[in-house]
Formats: sequence, C-alpha cells, structure tokens
Amino acid sequence: MLKLLAHILLLCVLIFINGCTKGPSPPKEPEDELSSFALEPGLTIQLVAAEPLVQDPVVITFDEDNRLWVVEMRGFMPDVDGTGEQNRIGRISVLEDDDGDGRMDRSTVYMDSLILPRALAIVKGGALVAENQALWLTEDTDHDLKADKKTLIDPDYAGSAFPEHAGNGLLRGTDNWYYNAKSKFRYRLNKNKWERDTTEFRGQWGISHDDEGRLYYNYNWSQLHADLVPPNNIGRNSNHTPTTGIDHGLTSDRRVYPARATPAVNRGYIPGTLSDQGKLVEFTAACSPFYYRGSALPNEYYGNVFVCEPAGNLVKRNILMNDGIRIAAHDAHPGNEFLASTDERFRPVFIASGPDGGLYLADMYRGLIQHGAYVTPYLREQTLSRNLEKPVNFGRIWRIVPKNWKHEVLPKLSQKSSQELISLLSNGNGWYRDVAQRLLVERGDTSGTSTLEKLVHSDANTLARYHALYILKGLSVLDPDLLLSLLGDRDELIRIHSLRLLEPFAVRSNAVATRLSERIAVMVNGSEKEVLQVALTAGVLPPLTRLSLLTKIIDNYDTSAFIRDAVLSSLEHEEFSFLTALDKSSSWKNSTPSHEIFLEQLTTCIVKNRKSDELSRILARLNVRRDKFGWKEQTILTGLSIQGPIEGSSPVKLLSAPAIFTQNQASIDSSKLVTLASMFEWPGHEVTMPDSAMLSKKIVVDQKQFALGRQHYLTNCAGCHGSDGAGLKRFAPPLSTSEWVTGNEKRLTLIILHGLEGPINVAGKQYGIPDILPVMPSLAKMDDDAISAIMNYVRNAWGNHAGVISPNLVGKTRHTSQGKVQPWTPEALNAFLNKPN
Repeated sequence: MLKLLAHILLLCVLIFINGCTKGPSPPKEPEDELSSFALEPGLTIQLVAAEPLVQDPVVITFDEDNRLWVVEMRGFMPDVDGTGEQNRIGRISVLEDDDGDGRMDRSTVYMDSLILPRALAIVKGGALVAENQALWLTEDTDHDLKADKKTLIDPDYAGSAFPEHAGNGLLRGTDNWYYNAKSKFRYRLNKNKWERDTTEFRGQWGISHDDEGRLYYNYNWSQLHADLVPPNNIGRNSNHTPTTGIDHGLTSDRRVYPARATPAVNRGYIPGTLSDQGKLVEFTAACSPFYYRGSALPNEYYGNVFVCEPAGNLVKRNILMNDGIRIAAHDAHPGNEFLASTDERFRPVFIASGPDGGLYLADMYRGLIQHGAYVTPYLREQTLSRNLEKPVNFGRIWRIVPKNWKHEVLPKLSQKSSQELISLLSNGNGWYRDVAQRLLVERGDTSGTSTLEKLVHSDANTLARYHALYILKGLSVLDPDLLLSLLGDRDELIRIHSLRLLEPFAVRSNAVATRLSERIAVMVNGSEKEVLQVALTAGVLPPLTRLSLLTKIIDNYDTSAFIRDAVLSSLEHEEFSFLTALDKSSSWKNSTPSHEIFLEQLTTCIVKNRKSDELSRILARLNVRRDKFGWKEQTILTGLSIQGPIEGSSPVKLLSAPAIFTQNQASIDSSKLVTLASMFEWPGHEVTMPDSAMLSKKIVVDQKQFALGRQHYLTNCAGCHGSDGAGLKRFAPPLSTSEWVTGNEKRLTLIILHGLEGPINVAGKQYGIPDILPVMPSLAKMDDDAISAIMNYVRNAWGNHAGVISPNLVGKTRHTSQGKVQPWTPEALNAFLNKPN
C-alpha cells in the first residue's frame, strides 16, 4: 500500500513538473544554444569549441603557449545506469587556434584510452593527469603534443571510485604546492622527485585561489568556502582541533534563479526543491568556484567568485567583502544570475581564465549529469520519459568577454627569457603572473636571483613582489636576511608572507630564530590579520619569546576565535606553562565568555597531552573550598571532564591519589568527580567506567564526537548562549533544560540549518527583544558532521539527556527543507513539523 501511495505521489509530481516544461529537451546546435543565454549587460558569450572537436569537457586550462587543454570524461554515464562507465574512452586533448580568431580549429589527442580522467595540471615537459583513481606524471618527450611516457605518482589520488566523491583539482598554489578538492593531499616537485603531503580536507569539485594565495572551494549544497589561514598552519598542535580558519563558509545564501524550469534534478520530488514554476530554488550541484583575476572583464569583476550550478543551467557571480581576517560573499544580482540558459542541456562544470583575460566555461552539454550511484527513481523517470539520456559525448567551451572585445595574437611564454618572465609578474592578468612563476621555478634558472631580489625591494606593485618571493622560495635561493628586512615593509601582504616564509629558516637556525624574535614583537601592534600570522609564526620562536608574545596577543585578541586557534596552534606541549602564565596576568582576573572559552581550550589541550605531572597540578588546584572555587576552577573542571573517559584510551597514571578524590569536595559535582576518577589511576585505585560516562557514550555514541561538539559549540554558539549553556543577557536564551534542545530532533536540526527568529518561550519563560537578539543565524555553512556534533553535545550537556542525532539525519533534513531561505519563527516551525507527510 505504501509503495502504491509513493508511486501515485511520484506520478503527481511528474505531472505537475511536466506541466512546467515542454517535454523533451533535444540537443541544440551551438549557434542555437548561444541564443538561449541570458548574460549580464555589457558582456557577450562566444563559442570557443564544440563537438566533435571536444566532448564531455570537465576541466580546461591554458598552457604557456596559449593552447587549451581539455579533460574529456567521455565515459561518464553513457546511459541512466552508467553501463560501460569503466570503458577506456576518456581522453585529454589540446586545442589550438590556427587563424587567430579566438575559436579553436584543431585538436590533438594528448592521451586517450583513459578511465574517467578528472584532473590536469600543466608541468614542465607534459602534465600531471588524474585518471582511474591514480595520479600520473605524463611526458611528451618528442614535443609532438602526445604523451609518450607515463609515471605513477600516487595510486590512491582519487580516494573513491565514484566521480562525485573523488579527488580533483591539481591547482598550483602560490606556494608551489598542488592542491586538490575532495582530498586531504597536496603534491609538489622537490629536488626532481614528486612528493605527497597531508593537508586539510577541502571541498568537492573544483578549487581556485586569490591574489593572496587563499584557497576557494565548495560543496554541492554550499556554494562558497575558503581558507582564511595558510595551509597546514592552524592545525599544527596535535592537542587541539581548530574550528576556524579552514573551510570557512563565505555565504549562507544558497538561492539560485534559473531561466527555465529545471525538473530533472535528483531530488525534484521533494517539496521546496523546485518553485511553483518548477525552477530549482537553491544550489544542489554547486561546483568549480573560480576567483576571477583576469583583465578582460570590467574592473568591477576582478576579485569576484563565479560558481557553476549545472543542475540549474546557470553560473552565479559572488562579490567578496574583506574585513581583515574575515571574508564574506553576497550575490551580485539577487533574482538574476550572471549567466543562465533556457537550454536544459547547458551544463557548466568548470571555469577558468586564460592569457586573454576572458572567463572560460566548460559546458558538458548533456541531459543527465547525476552519477548512476545516486540517481533517484524520480530522476530516472524524468530522464527516460523526456529523452534526456541521449545523446552523449557532446560538449562546448565558451568565453565571456565585454561586447566589442577584440581577440589579439598573444605571445608564447615558452619562448620568453627569464628576465622577460620576471617582467610579467607585474601583469594585470593573474594568469600571466601564475604561469610566469611556474615557468621560472620549473626552469631552475637562478641567474635571475638578483633581479628578483631587487624586485622584492622595489616600488613595483605588491603582487609582483609577492610572486617574486615565492619564486625565490621555489628556486631554493630565498635569503633569510632578505625576509628579515621585509618585516617592516610598507605592504602588509609582504610583511605577512615574509613572516610565513621565515618559519623554516627559524626552525633550522637559532640565529635566525633569535633575530626574528627581536623584530616580530612590534608586529603585535599591527592589524588583526597581521597579528594572526604573528601568532602562527610564534610556534618557531624560542620558548620564552613565544610564551611572552602569545600572552600579549591573547590579552588583546581573546575574543577572536581565529586568533585563539592560532595561538593554540603555536603552543603544542606548552599549554600548561601558558595557562600558568595567564593565571598570573592581571588581564585574566575576571571572567568573560571569551576568557572561559580559551581557558577551557587550554585545559582540553593539557588533558590530551597526558603528562601526569601537569594533570596532578591541575587536579590539586581544584582541591579548594567552595568559596574559593571560582570561574577559573569551574572552567578547568569543565575542560577536564568533557574529555573523558574515551574508549580505547588508557587512564593517565598518577604517583599518588589526588586530594580531591580522598577529601570531601562539596564544591565539585559528584558525577564530574566520578568521571574524573575514571580518567586516572594511582596505587590502590582501579578504574571502572562510570555509569554517567556509559550513559553519555550510549547516547552520544562517541566521546570524541561529544568533545568535538563542545569545541564547535564554543566557537559558534557560546558567544550568545554562554559556555555553560545558561544563555547570555541581551544575546540568547538558555539551552540547558530547554525543550527546544532536548525535544524533537528534526526541529532542532531545522533551527540549526535555517536559524530562528524570536520571540520564543523556553521552559515557561518568554524571551524577546531586548532580552535577546532578534534572530539566531543559520549554521548551514557547516557540514553535517559538525552540525550533528554540536547538537549531540548540547542535547547531553548541562543535565540534558536526549537521543543521538546522526549526520545522516542532518543531511536528510537539509535536503527535505530545501527552499527555506529565511529563519523560522516558532509558529512557522511547529506548523511545518505538524504538516502530514
């Protein structure tokens, strides 16, 4: 009966949606597709290449001689079941414009017989290529644009057999590493050997960088994220899990505005996915975020980030706003997209720029873009009934430029001397700066060292000086004296990156570390952005200098979650000494929410460090009378108890029984004493798992997730709800004993995902303006794991006891509540939950 009702519902949805369309969407000729586009005024879109010259393009990039390389995933979804997907029909082609009119005339197959190729990077003598889950160095040794040598670099590059969840990107960062999306690995050529390094996990499909080297990426449900700190820096302390800086969501706005009905989306049957007109409401396949650094588009486009939405047949333009460390983004034209098409087969999946400064789009041009492993019955019906399955192996590449733009003959950079390449570092087109840097590093020509050093010290534009620093780094000729002299430079970007580049020198040389210590102190008085880098670099300084510097920083910036994480990143194994120093500071006599957060984070690190002498002293501190048990003791106690016991972790051995376990401790909650006792053992004390801990483990499943939820809570929620969940006056109501927290798990999930607008009744008390802020913001930019960790923490802390919320429930709720773009009111939320399914 249920299956019959589901089938009837599906048919009703299909009938409704088909009423919004004209049935099948047959393929158009490129010229006809061209007429389907709606583009921002003042711009035009031009055809660069089309089938049969190019088929199923998924990645595009220009080489130093203006040739366009294309990754063609020709084996992707030959039919609705993906039959034959593993056939070796993928290829990489090189397109050339023979007559200089801006349209490609010729294609040379660089490699073929590939299984689902997915990433490409031009390197000296050939290209890095990712296919069949592996990463290869391919070489063209006889210069005929055809690979004749293939060397395995990493057999596990992709990490997954499913295209939606496999590594991709191969973006050469300004630091000369190659970064990837849907991956925790980066790669570089070091002394003629390719090496792999672990880095932070990033994104899903596509990755780019800005003028300062910050990385941008996204997820299919969240269109734009970025790293606000350098890679592999803020997570250097093994005792601390940072919750800021990396994978920072830049916008919670997920709305899209298609130019046509878009019924063929995988979850189109879910209410809210499509509008009343049958149009996609919010991102469902966001990919290839591209930070535009080109020169062809008008100045106002420089620094914008463009995001593809192939399911909605559109490209969104985001305008970035920089506020020191923080970056935020907003839609350039809410209600209208940068580019949208009425052709259902327009599938933009990759964005790039090139030597002419134009914006290039890879259009896979097909009816079905969902991988077979995830095709819903609804989408299968849509695809087959509307003839979207075939044909395949089409593809177009488009260029967006201003109207009346003229294509010019461009120089071949491979023929330029090193001095000529250095001059290109001042070019207004970021493509030239990037390619010039790559070529200079790959050539290994150090004859231009003095020119690069003069450039760094010159009055040239900041970006030229910045690239010159990383070329010197890549050539292994960077002089620490040069970097030390730049710490007082006029440009903040140069000061910050000089600090960053000095770190390995300071690790290897005590003399450099000492000189750095002398010069870095004045930088504490700089901007928050500069202080952030000082905090990160402090980890390489001598211990006394490091502790003094970080104490001054945290005194002035304890309210910044970014700087708290940066300070902790530089304190590995010295957290106890730092806590002792703070305890003596007059600035830390009084309790503030940010003081409590940082002190608890320090205590957490001390627990994870597992040094028995430090923990003995911490426990001894708690052995005080009730009237002496102040905010610091209470915070330290919370930091201790929240961490354990953890399954699989042995108790910390103490030499003797701490007094708090042998004396009457009326000031400490008995359940917390039991929990603490289970974390330590001493002569005569046998550790058993306490009932409270067992209960916690049963409910929250994993104590590590519970502790991680606490860390996310401190970063994202404690500023309004308090570190103890009791709420803060003028900010937010309490979470402890709140029925909104411990009640309906879907209701809490919806609040976290979309936000909540007051007034609200909590435990019989009405909260509204001015008692609390008018709106709780959405946390939808966070991933499902982080959101579930927060909820499982708040549902089982402060005396709350409630069931587990899994990441799967968060993900499902995220999808089933698509289309909700404003915060809930309590009345609207309850009405939504009470609607019959």
